[in-house]
Amino acid sequence: MVIVMSPGSTAENLDKVQEKIEQAGLVCHLSKGEERTIVGVIGDKSKIANLEMNMMDGVEKTLRITEKYKLVSRDFQPSDTVIDVGGVKIGAGHLTVMAGPCAVESLEQLREAAREVKKGGAHFLRGGAFKPRTSPYDFQGLAVEGLKMMRQAADEVGLKVITEILDREDMDIIGRYTDVFQVGARNMQNFQLLKALGRAEKPVLLKRGLAATIREWLNAAEYILSGGNQNVILCERGIRTYETFTRNTLDLSAVAAVKELSHLPIIVDPSHGTGRWQMVRPMARAAVAAGADGLIIEVHPHPEQALSDGDQSLTPKNFFAVMDDLREMAKLMGREL
Repeated sequence: MVIVMSPGSTAENLDKVQEKIEQAGLVCHLSKGEERTIVGVIGDKSKIANLEMNMMDGVEKTLRITEKYKLVSRDFQPSDTVIDVGGVKIGAGHLTVMAGPCAVESLEQLREAAREVKKGGAHFLRGGAFKPRTSPYDFQGLAVEGLKMMRQAADEVGLKVITEILDREDMDIIGRYTDVFQVGARNMQNFQLLKALGRAEKPVLLKRGLAATIREWLNAAEYILSGGNQNVILCERGIRTYETFTRNTLDLSAVAAVKELSHLPIIVDPSHGTGRWQMVRPMARAAVAAGADGLIIEVHPHPEQALSDGDQSLTPKNFFAVMDDLREMAKLMGREL
């Protein structure tokens, strides 16, 4: 249930609404806009069905949310969420770029990558220290040493850090070095991890699963929000179809769908979405045109030497060309890059 408070409602009205919800054994989440406060009610469906709120002072109306995801829905929060990561804003007109190598290989590699993506205009350095690979014989990452390298390289040039988390037991150690936790496609429905991230104090980027529907993806995000962490960024990175020319099928219709269904920001990963560096530039343009709030792009100083995903990684020169395109598109669309 969503309870819409009237514009003239008082703090006392809101307190009494919250008190009644909690006395019913339910949980409430507040979304405060410029004109109205919206109260989301979460819990046992039978208890919600018996909750009568329309006659209370300060309540304008109540709405029943039929979707299983409640806090993620635009019914709960009509206005777009903007996530502020140390001054870097994601969502609602801001175009945010995260760039860097697929895997952390060495401090020298990261330093070079960080300098180049910063020069190109990126806001975040991306890179994997813990790598979930399809084959157990592939490079698995440098773990904690890789995290330290990322933080050092990013700090030297003034970038934020985003890196992947695979296990809830690693949350504390990764949290020391990253600004945003990334949940990869393979872990989208790792519910114990999502619950743990719901208690985290840092934003979470949640990638769409390999074969997940949009509703399954939004329900995964609901796990994080219901735990108390409201700072979730969705990421479309392509889904598995019968097509073999590309690594995945980049579903840009998901951007428009998410914008209709949810208030959360959404970014696009054209690198994993296609698996081919030649396609990253046109798909990045298309993602922004579709309304994406940002991009996460794989950039490697020397893709031919990459230990992971060299085929889809841009050289710095090609990354600069993408960023030039995005600046022009941002101007045309009234976006801030």
